[in-house]
Amino acid sequence: MKTQKLSSGTTMPALGLGTWKSEPEAVYGAVRSAIEVGYRHIDCAAIYQNEEEIGRAVTDAFRAGDVKRTELWITSKLWNDSHAPEHVRSALETSLKKLRLDYLDLYLIHWPVALRHGVELPRGPEDFLSLSAIPLESTWAAMLEADEQGLVREIGVSNFSKRKIEQVRDATGRTPAVNQIELHPYLQQNELLRECRDLGVAVTAYSPLGSPDSAAMLGREDRILLTRHPTIVKIAEAHGATPGQVLIAWALARGTSVIPKSTHAGRIAENWAARDLALTPADMNAIAALDNHQRMVDGGFWFIGETYSPRTLWDE
Repeated sequence: MKTQKLSSGTTMPALGLGTWKSEPEAVYGAVRSAIEVGYRHIDCAAIYQNEEEIGRAVTDAFRAGDVKRTELWITSKLWNDSHAPEHVRSALETSLKKLRLDYLDLYLIHWPVALRHGVELPRGPEDFLSLSAIPLESTWAAMLEADEQGLVREIGVSNFSKRKIEQVRDATGRTPAVNQIELHPYLQQNELLRECRDLGVAVTAYSPLGSPDSAAMLGREDRILLTRHPTIVKIAEAHGATPGQVLIAWALARGTSVIPKSTHAGRIAENWAARDLALTPADMNAIAALDNHQRMVDGGFWFIGETYSPRTLWDE
């Protein structure tokens, strides 16, 4: 099994199952199927609203003898309405209860965006809190406390720029173990990837297939799907693989962990097989040429009012 070594020396399985957009009635079977074929890394989040079903699936896998708790890597994420230090532990404990676990292997600050407590998704400017009102440093300090209390093995961030990573590190002396960011051939983020490596931060790639199933939800129109791009299709045909497998293998070849989502048993097994696909230098060079810095998850849902903007969110 391919792994990714974190700065602490802990190893995290490099290929995981993503669960964003996995409906509760489907995610149970997805998790059971993933564990059966060999996955040992499951990526979750409070806002995905399916942690209870994932917890049931994991518990049933334990009972069936499919896997031991110590063999699984479970990640979850702190939602934006719980950034205040007094809310961090309770949010974590809620996820642990739903997942039926005593601890998480990794807990991430989901977005560098703060919402009023109890607000899942903002409806207007009044639902936002500025990062001067609830600084990321204070949220990160509360994450450190959860780590010290043994509720998590590792802590990290998601959708963070180099500047924001350095901000929380400089304030607390602790660097996030992982930064989970959108990564695929249309958004390769080479500079941020290098910066994270220089900082000792492992990177997890989300939406590795270009998130085609989020287009309607996010009001996005995809001109050429990554899985249908002639370059990706040609490479897949040359290897007797699928385009999805090429995209997953590309992420692994760059030294990132990767969390493709599926709820179909056949596709889950197909994605798992991508870990054995070895792309050539020519393949990697051809894929490198596809980068156009196109975000599929551009954070536009946070740009209500003036509290957050593309520039303040991404620091670009």
